[in-house]
Amino acid sequence: MKNFAFVLLLTLLFSCDFAPGSYPYATKYEISLSETELAERIADFKTNNPEYLPPQALGFEDGRRTEADHWYHLYFKNPKENQVMKTWIRKKSETKTTFAFIGTKDYSNTTTKWKLINKDYEHSENEEVLKEFEEIILSRLDIQQHMKGR
Repeated sequence: MKNFAFVLLLTLLFSCDFAPGSYPYATKYEISLSETELAERIADFKTNNPEYLPPQALGFEDGRRTEADHWYHLYFKNPKENQVMKTWIRKKSETKTTFAFIGTKDYSNTTTKWKLINKDYEHSENEEVLKEFEEIILSRLDIQQHMKGR
């Protein structure tokens, strides 16, 4: 019985460090649009707002990594900071798509790593980054009427 209690205690203490899936910390939004329609809206947004395009020299390209990839990766430059925001979209059904915010990276320093949302930020800073993403990206995509919040 002592072993069971000990194992249970360890599981509870460390369970927050184990998360399922490839992007366990991402903040996800459900969008009532097909994946194709959402991808087209995002592409149009980037065409009409080039200040949101990451510098080409950084090599961040939108799209799937392979044909079998489930995620359509998208990168946005935060026009307020030297920062890239990493996101993805994934088909949930014929009429619904998941739009996920994964993290940020400071591109003024080439050695910085991605800071993951809901993991690498303190709670208050995490909320600020999420709010900024929602204000400068989501609100400008004209999808609010199709969006189910985080």
